[in-house]
Amino acid sequence: MRNASLPLLCTAALAWAAAAQADSPPHYHLTHEVPLPGDDGWDYLAYDSAGGRIFVTHGTKVQAVDSGKLILTGEIGDTPGVHGVAFAHDLGRGYISAGRANTVVVFDLKTLTVIARIPTGENPDAILYEPTTHRVFTFNGRSRNISAIDTAKNEVIGTIPVDAKPEFAATDGAGHVFVNLEDKSSIASIDPIKLTVTAVWPLSGCEEPSGLAIDVKHRRLFSVCDKAMAVVDSGTGRVVANVPIGSGIDAAAYDPGTRLAFASGGDGTLTVVQEETPDKFAVVQTVQTRAGARTMALDDRTHRVFLVTAKFGPRPAPTAEQPHPRPSIVPRSFELLVLDP
Repeated sequence: MRNASLPLLCTAALAWAAAAQADSPPHYHLTHEVPLPGDDGWDYLAYDSAGGRIFVTHGTKVQAVDSGKLILTGEIGDTPGVHGVAFAHDLGRGYISAGRANTVVVFDLKTLTVIARIPTGENPDAILYEPTTHRVFTFNGRSRNISAIDTAKNEVIGTIPVDAKPEFAATDGAGHVFVNLEDKSSIASIDPIKLTVTAVWPLSGCEEPSGLAIDVKHRRLFSVCDKAMAVVDSGTGRVVANVPIGSGIDAAAYDPGTRLAFASGGDGTLTVVQEETPDKFAVVQTVQTRAGARTMALDDRTHRVFLVTAKFGPRPAPTAEQPHPRPSIVPRSFELLVLDP
């Protein structure tokens, strides 16, 4: 019997090929280096699409930078051990994970005024707003669980045990949450309504995943590890591709307008990966950035990529409390990097 689905598959493949030929991927380059105050360490960046700002988590504060003028426009202080920022634009609020305080700091997106502080699990790291439930989720490294926050009550309404160190997370905006389990080299699928783990998928070829991004339309997750990006089907957990990337990787991003995935590495590279089809991916550029520029945010309207780093001094001697100490930061060297296509 003739397979009636073959013409449809061929048509879809030809459409992807035609689009790839018509739209050559942009070529990224470093265009701006913007000094920012402060000599502390840093973690995630987050792009506020409604306000046109980059939020930089930096030491015990969050810095808000105008993405057009590239100037510092405000700060949110008293966020010890800050890791991440999530936005609930429909509520006009932002949410910050303060890891050393075991709290989420709630702030007004317009004024940056702190509204509330919510106790969570231990060492909340990544943070995410899930729009269908209007819940915020923190991924708690030390207590190895996930806190679910009711944004109407500003309180934790449930805890999801994962028996692993949860890292970065992503949502498809349609009632599914995904999170990297770093020490299990896997991805967990979370039901944000029932507050349960629905599946755990091993990541073949990708050890200790950190950053996670999602292509919602084609149901693809981009999980990044040291020197490897695993592309995963968000419906089945199947690893559809493994792509070579840089080292010291911490963040991932996906731009639906250009069908490009990004991985930022502490080795001073930004790897740009083209989604040629939902099952075929290729590195199209390795951009030289700066050493330590491992965290990233993306503006998918202008296609700009933002990174932060600093210059480093000598590494302290190991101690029992800090067996793997980080190198010192050279004073007044912290900066925001802007890469344009």
